[in-house]
Amino acid sequence: MATAADKKAEIDRVVAGQTVTSRFAETVAAQGDRVALRRRTAEGEWSEWTWREYAERACRVASGLSRLGVGPGDRVALMMRNLAEFHVADMAALLLGATPFSIYNSSSPEQVQYLLSHAEAKAAIVENAGFLERLSKVRADLPMLQQVVCLEAGSGADGDVVAWDSLMGEEAVDLAEAAAIAQQQDLATLIYTSGTTGPPKGVMITHYNVVWTADSLLRGFDLRPDELMGMRIVSYLPMAHIAERMTSHYLGIVAAFEVSSCPDPTQLATYLREVRPNIAFGVPRVWEKIHAGVQAALDADPEKKTKFEEAIAAAKPIASKQTLEGAAALSDDERQMIEFLDAVAFSQVRGLLGLDEMRYAITGAAPIPSELVEWYRTIGVPLSEIYGMSENTGPLTWEPRRVKPGYVGRPLPGVEVTLADDGEVIARGGNVFIGYLNDPEKTEEALDEDGWLHTGDVGEFDDEGYLRIVDRKKELIITAGGKNVSPANIEAALKSFPLIGQAAVIGDKRPFISALVVLDPDVAPGWARSRGLESSSLADLAEHPEVTREIDRCVQEANSRFSQVEQVKKFKILGQEWLPDSEELTPTMKLKRRGINAKYSSEIEALYSG
Repeated sequence: MATAADKKAEIDRVVAGQTVTSRFAETVAAQGDRVALRRRTAEGEWSEWTWREYAERACRVASGLSRLGVGPGDRVALMMRNLAEFHVADMAALLLGATPFSIYNSSSPEQVQYLLSHAEAKAAIVENAGFLERLSKVRADLPMLQQVVCLEAGSGADGDVVAWDSLMGEEAVDLAEAAAIAQQQDLATLIYTSGTTGPPKGVMITHYNVVWTADSLLRGFDLRPDELMGMRIVSYLPMAHIAERMTSHYLGIVAAFEVSSCPDPTQLATYLREVRPNIAFGVPRVWEKIHAGVQAALDADPEKKTKFEEAIAAAKPIASKQTLEGAAALSDDERQMIEFLDAVAFSQVRGLLGLDEMRYAITGAAPIPSELVEWYRTIGVPLSEIYGMSENTGPLTWEPRRVKPGYVGRPLPGVEVTLADDGEVIARGGNVFIGYLNDPEKTEEALDEDGWLHTGDVGEFDDEGYLRIVDRKKELIITAGGKNVSPANIEAALKSFPLIGQAAVIGDKRPFISALVVLDPDVAPGWARSRGLESSSLADLAEHPEVTREIDRCVQEANSRFSQVEQVKKFKILGQEWLPDSEELTPTMKLKRRGINAKYSSEIEALYSG
């Protein structure tokens, strides 16, 4: 049986000499007339660009950037939403041997200044006047920044900003020549960490990292290249997020996906219904919101809700058996039962959600309740959990077919994953980054002399090699009694109840575990109406005795899954949703524990007083 080292060597042979740009040129040559990018016009109609049209635009923009002085080794900052133009701009920079990188669109002027200064960006491309304003406020503090380009017409009225249209002249670089400029060890991008434990670090991802990871991931899909070509995907997460970059941009190039850009993530539900994607990646909160929407709709029709829940209960053990043992393991009765339930209940829900043509539904970047994975798979949405981080170009482990809820799969082909003596997950492979930009000390902490990436996560393997993540090493709670407790596992259990949208577990150096609980804004109003409660505002519901009783019931049920020391003894219900890139959440919807502890210090202290 081939070892991880054998598979790595095989992938190395396959991708030898390849870069993102060379793979782009290959895809354009082979799939020139196939649709590559789709976007909505201002009139609401769909506009499509073929691979050839994508390449023509990228080559023309590359020529324009070259006239502005951008060349090999330069860095180009991108600040725009999910647009077809993003892909063009990113590729244009790569075709010059430059390094494009994205920053979160919610970044403050001070954050913009820090990131562009740290990256020594020579040029920046922004989408509109709003982004331009934030950049303009700190441009005087960015001596390295020589050129600013704006997509929105008229934004450069002061004469100091280059219009995007002016880059799209008649001249264009030669694709074949430009695609050969970049070398495998050149930087393809920088991914800046969310900065929850200090200033953001610039994760250096090379062309080799990208093409190697893409090849490993595609082996995980276990489909022929011709079966993957043209698969539909919606791009909606920030392009500063490695998962979105890897999925819709880099894999889009290598596997010739058809990418539909969704610039407003709040419109994702509409885009899913219109695009009917074959592949979808979402952080857990995205899948939780979709599930909450279904629950809210069912709450409005108690009879339909009862029948649907009965269908779920009947189908769940059959779906689980099919996942773990394969369809051939089902008896005729089981097969007929699952087909019947799918026809009368589940297929309709998938159709309404736009998930009826889904081949691979993927969740990652944070823990997800295992019950939610089971729910999706029961209704026929093949949800699986992937695990990784920016420092390994996105993925480390994934198993899309034989899924074990609660586990994040097995190591991807060519990737070695093991546990250090203290239980920390460590890994090596062609996907592991080369270090943090201008930060050798942090690089040395993350990469040891044998090339192992230290993830900072504590994990455990089962006897089949499936990995379960226990928690972040730095986030493990140590109670006043000296017990180690994983907050993420408890939070995931709490969020498995539809009424709870977010949860943060408290308890470090405290005598017991407590929790802050946020009502789900999609579920709570309908839940209240179905019970005849007069007010449906989250703030009012958070104080309502009936809501408190229901949350207490949920907490007690969640507690039954944990040992005595891990159980939540007290909780506080909050009536305001936590939003991405706030005091409570990072842009990728991870908890900002320090921010939560600071903002809700009085509520937390009240839980431990008296």
